[in-house]
Order: sequence, then C-alpha cells, then structure tokens
Amino acid sequence: MATVSPSWNYTLHLPQDPRAPGIARGALRLILAAHEMPELTPTAELLAAELLANAHRHTEGPYALRVRSAEPGRLRVAVWDADPRVPPGFSDRDSPTPPLDAEDGRGLHLVRACANAWGASVLSDLGVSKGGKLLWAECGGPATTW
Repeated sequence: MATVSPSWNYTLHLPQDPRAPGIARGALRLILAAHEMPELTPTAELLAAELLANAHRHTEGPYALRVRSAEPGRLRVAVWDADPRVPPGFSDRDSPTPPLDAEDGRGLHLVRACANAWGASVLSDLGVSKGGKLLWAECGGPATTW
C-alpha cells in the first residue's frame, strides 16, 4: 500500500540576538533529518543562513524562520521580519551582482543563484498580522511557482 506524505510546516520565532541565526540553522537541520530529507540540507541551510543573516543584520526587531514542504522532496525556506522594505537583491530581478571587492551584498544574489524559485511578499498590518515582509526560497524537486 502506498503512503502519502502530508504537507508540513514549522515556524521558529527568533529574538534579535546574535545566537538566533545559528539556533535556527540547527533547528532546520533537525527538521530535515526528522522528515528524512538529508539531500536538501546543504542547500536549505545555505538559503536559510543568508535569509536569516539579512533579517538579523538589517532589522531591529524579532524575525522568524518558516520551513514548509507541500510536496515530497520540495522545501520552502522563508524568513519573516517586521520591516516591509524588500531588499534590492529580491525586489529587482535584474539587480547587478556586487563587485568582487565588495565586503557585503552577495547573500541574496547567492540565494537567487542556488534556489529553484524565490520571491518576496510584503504583508499588511491587518488583523492579527504583524505586517513586514516574507523572503522565501525553494529547493528540491522541479522549479515551480507556489
């Protein structure tokens, strides 16, 4: 009898603390091991690391890591933060790669290069929503838009 893998998702709320990105990456590794997706771990961890570092460095409040698998072998890694401004690396699909001697600015370009799909959503401050933005990237399986 064939089994069906139900979709799943996790959200880890993080404080503005320098240890938070490392804790979130550790949680991601545990989640992927528990769901028997070790082949996605290196790419998913790289995507999460860059998105988490961006939220930690460029925002002042809390942020959250969201991990979702809606279909077998495919993963969406997303990071929410309260700042609604989408960084240039995600808002402009044709933004230039930073110069080789630049000290920063490569992280979101790396996400775009390594992900099967990626995007950003600006969230409204309606109801229980805290507003802000959600930057996401997908890995595994064929490239599609969710």
